[in-house]
Amino acid sequence: MFDIHRDRFQWLEKWTANVFTKLPLTPNQVTVISIFFALASAYYLYIGDILMGLIMLIISGYLDLVDGAIARAKGLASKTGAYIDTITDRYVEIILLIGMSFLPFDTVIFPSYIWIILAISGSLMTTYAKAAAKEKDLVSQELKGGLLSRGERILSYWIILILCFQNFWAAASYLLAGVAIFANFTAGQRIFNALSAQQSPGTR
Repeated sequence: MFDIHRDRFQWLEKWTANVFTKLPLTPNQVTVISIFFALASAYYLYIGDILMGLIMLIISGYLDLVDGAIARAKGLASKTGAYIDTITDRYVEIILLIGMSFLPFDTVIFPSYIWIILAISGSLMTTYAKAAAKEKDLVSQELKGGLLSRGERILSYWIILILCFQNFWAAASYLLAGVAIFANFTAGQRIFNALSAQQSPGTR
């Protein structure tokens, strides 16, 4: 849902742009740097340092906001940059979830690695459902929205790690399962919307 209400966060984007446009970094460089912070987050989760893992994740997520703000502020927004950003977002989320697989979550019906696999598949299918709908000319505009788009998922991962740091493993485990379920539900929403748009008159 955050992706269709981005205008509500323009104040943060403008502040970010004012700060980071002074740095000698291109938007694409900032995008790639976010991967390294995601890798650092996964590493710290692997060694059991949840607090540092959370901090690295927050920085990685913030850089994802920064790259777009810098691109728009410097007039460097491009299709290439948007493509790199989308690919990087997928890698960041996958890397994070792999890092989370080393945490001792409780079993919620299934072992935690099953929920992590489902969360990864939901993340990828949510994006692919959007890309495929545009590629196959089912919709004239990019599909956005849904119950659990990337913004909500990243926020959920922050909350999960906060709960883990506080040793609320049961709550964290149920939230992880919820993210996995609703990420795939969101993919289903986008698939349904794409098919519905194709069947509606005047959509092509």
